[in-house]
Amino acid sequence: MHRISSTLSQPLYSIAATRQIERQAAASLPPHTLMQRAGLSVARLALALAPHARCIWVACGPGNNGGDGFEAALHLHQWGKTVRVTWTGLPSDNAKLPPDAHAARARALAAGVPMATEPPPDFDFCIDALLGIGATLNPQRAGNDLMQQWLERMQASGAPRLAVDVPSGLDADTGLASATILIAATARGASATGIFTLSLLTLKPGLFTASGRDSAGQVWFDDLGIKPEDTVPCAWLLGTDRASQPQRARASHTSHKGSFGDVAVVGGQSDAGTATHMTGAALLAARSALHAGAGRVFVALLGNAGPTVDTMQPELMFRAPDALDLKQQVVVCGCGGGEAVKTVIATILSTATRLVLDADALNAIAADPRLQTLLAARQQDGYSTVLTPHPLEAARLAGMTAAEVQADRLAAAQRLAERFQCVVVLKGSGTVVAAPGQQTVINSTGNALLATAGTGDVLAGMLGANLAHGQNAFEAACSAVFTHGRAADAWAAEQPNQTLTASALAAAPRA
Repeated sequence: MHRISSTLSQPLYSIAATRQIERQAAASLPPHTLMQRAGLSVARLALALAPHARCIWVACGPGNNGGDGFEAALHLHQWGKTVRVTWTGLPSDNAKLPPDAHAARARALAAGVPMATEPPPDFDFCIDALLGIGATLNPQRAGNDLMQQWLERMQASGAPRLAVDVPSGLDADTGLASATILIAATARGASATGIFTLSLLTLKPGLFTASGRDSAGQVWFDDLGIKPEDTVPCAWLLGTDRASQPQRARASHTSHKGSFGDVAVVGGQSDAGTATHMTGAALLAARSALHAGAGRVFVALLGNAGPTVDTMQPELMFRAPDALDLKQQVVVCGCGGGEAVKTVIATILSTATRLVLDADALNAIAADPRLQTLLAARQQDGYSTVLTPHPLEAARLAGMTAAEVQADRLAAAQRLAERFQCVVVLKGSGTVVAAPGQQTVINSTGNALLATAGTGDVLAGMLGANLAHGQNAFEAACSAVFTHGRAADAWAAEQPNQTLTASALAAAPRA
């Protein structure tokens, strides 16, 4: 058993794959072995997290997740802890339990584990063993009201909470959460202490994207001694080992600025006759590309009222859009481009060999079938393309709603990647990187400090620099999103309670 961190990438398995692995393992083991291992693991972690707890409440549901809870309660009771177990069923429902859970409950009863129909009035620690994988808080489900009440009781108590396998109400595949889970996450916050999940047998993607990170809190993992050999992961949790950042320090002494590639940022609409000026977005992307190690960074502002020099970053070189060498430079297009981006986007799609599309460039493409055709055709010409949409921009590109995108972020990102034959970076909690022919990854870094204007422009600039260094589009996207999030994590650790602005993020250390 170990705590999940951003150090190593981890395979993630869907509900269907997890059940297949479970069936295969159970067939080669004595009856009830997996559940007994799971319960012991839960009990050990509970004891480690709350060694001085005076009363531990274990809430058990109607399936095998409840069986894991019975087994955990058995061990905690035998170790001298005061345990109170509640179960959603009635005594007459005992025979309806799955065989493993039925045996676990019988073992707990035989050992004298206290059972009750109501939660204890006071408890120091609680264990959510209500639903597990593949189950949601369905209003039509028997016992749902009772489970809702118990979850709300856990959340209102403020006591540390350990979820068995998956927090009840969280979809293990998608990270979509029920209203109860969402209320709890909003109330306590993503950085709240005292929320833990022990994922058993496999790690599930829903723990790390959408509402998963808020709901699951600190994630631990125990493979129960089972090593999947023939089952392919549905995705990977991205760690340092698969998110290498190009390092200038390792370059040859004979290197020059041309050795590290050119990035051209096209965007930043600013016209004398308009009330909206968006040059800041383009400058943020350009500064970020420079600090990420690009040899030269050019800025092509759209309009006639923008600056001709960045006094805060004089290394940036300003050019007219038609003066750019689109064949040789990595182009980052769309940051603050407004309506003006429509005047250049067709040429850029047709000509730029390495391209990052963000913000207004994505909106322009979503509204124009001709541009969508040009985007999809780039792969046939051997061109590299990375799209960096947030959920609403992804929804516009896919012809769906943002809620539908968020309901299954992995599937939405993969559909866009297949449709447009490019790399897609679907931003948000647990940023998803998808590409044709590649296993999807979910980023393990980042926090709510990134929820501020301009951080997406910074990410686009970092991506451009990685492409300029020679990384392929998928590698560039993985390393950029990981490093972008890691910078926010470092800021939170080193400067707690201090706002992280996009300008500070653009200049943050990349190590």
